[in-house]
Amino acid sequence: MNKPFFLSLLILYCFVSNSQESTHNKQIKTIYDLALTQGNAYEWLDHLTNQIGGRLSGSLNAKRAVKWGQDELSEINLDRVYLQDLMVPKWVRGTFEYASIITGPGRSMNVPVCSLGGSISTPSAGLQAKVVEVKNFEELDSLGKKNIKGKFVFYNRAMPENLINTFDAYSKSVDQRSQGAAKAARLGAVGVIVRSMNLRLDDFPHTGAMNYGDLPNKLRIPAAAISTNGAQLLSSMLSLNDDLDFYLKQDCRNFPDVPSHNVVGEIKGSEFPDEIIVVGGHLDSWDLGDGAHDDGAGIVQSMEVLRLLKKMNYKPKRTIRVVLYMNEENGLRGGTAYAKYAKNNNETHIFALESDAGGFTPRGFVFEATKKQFNTITSWKPYFEPYMIDRFKLGGSGADIGPLKNGITVLSGLRPDSQRYFDYHHAANDTFDAINKRELELGAAAMTSLVYLVDQYGF
Repeated sequence: MNKPFFLSLLILYCFVSNSQESTHNKQIKTIYDLALTQGNAYEWLDHLTNQIGGRLSGSLNAKRAVKWGQDELSEINLDRVYLQDLMVPKWVRGTFEYASIITGPGRSMNVPVCSLGGSISTPSAGLQAKVVEVKNFEELDSLGKKNIKGKFVFYNRAMPENLINTFDAYSKSVDQRSQGAAKAARLGAVGVIVRSMNLRLDDFPHTGAMNYGDLPNKLRIPAAAISTNGAQLLSSMLSLNDDLDFYLKQDCRNFPDVPSHNVVGEIKGSEFPDEIIVVGGHLDSWDLGDGAHDDGAGIVQSMEVLRLLKKMNYKPKRTIRVVLYMNEENGLRGGTAYAKYAKNNNETHIFALESDAGGFTPRGFVFEATKKQFNTITSWKPYFEPYMIDRFKLGGSGADIGPLKNGITVLSGLRPDSQRYFDYHHAANDTFDAINKRELELGAAAMTSLVYLVDQYGF
């Protein structure tokens, strides 16, 4: 190749490259402008939380949310909107839970508690017994059956305050909630009380899923969460008097599985329609609050991705799909069913993005990808730097998209600032008034920008 011709090619390449960068920057600027000035996420979330409310799998509100999602996606004028059938667990909390610390005849102090999802009820008159406090399963095992039998086990391991990533702190503590009842029951405990997964001291008990594993029904015991203030109080009183009693009353119930749905909408790709980009969150929530942060925010942000692309008259190269998953909280049936449908239909997913970390200020994304794929992704960071959403980290994505993992599909999760997330997670204060409109819209814009770049470049 002669030198003048080579230089001409190089100049042409630089011109094309600069032209593409300019186009992408303009498109991303348009995305942000539309999200912040003509956004629909906040209005959608207002209706989902305030008009429908908590959406526990198998409930009437979950059914109403499915219809709402289908109707709203149809209004966007997508190429296709449809439902995917699945069966989900049905657990009902029942009437208001009640608990108290009893130090003697006529001397008791009420503490805030809530049933853990999947727990059985207490006897109708409630349950009263002595209390044993432990920090971990090793301590539980060391006490043995002779010190546990006939008592409540009080798991009081706080989320570590020194971990900056609050999801890491959560993972260090959540096993006592999910597995604690089964382990205590095998040692003869009559019930468990678990410190809420919350870094803040307050009076809100935080629910969440627990399971009994292969424990026979006759050995299963009631499980409840106690607020962080309540846990501090109970621990303090036990240090002064380890002979006190704890009283718990709850009438939650487990029922057979019931039918439900994932809600799916898509824009068909113009060049590579068989390559699918999926974005989503989980439509179900716990029943104590309205599920505004967990995961109403992720639902409306995901819907907004497709609405914004339609609003800017963008014609995607690849098929872009939104999925409102059902039953992430207590079963992951929606994510599992979606992956099964995809496999049975021989669908090719190149990218899956989930928002399930709250509606706070977005900071960046996490990815499950090969090193080569991640190198491609990190080359896009300059597009996000003007919006301060350029923290890209390898490792992690989202629960609902996890079943799509195959070593080829890139999985990703939006990562907002997490410092306040566990103040609301699974608690009665997870309501619409805890949402900041601008933060919610910035998250939707960030997700749309990433989806746009994946559609433009592929992997």
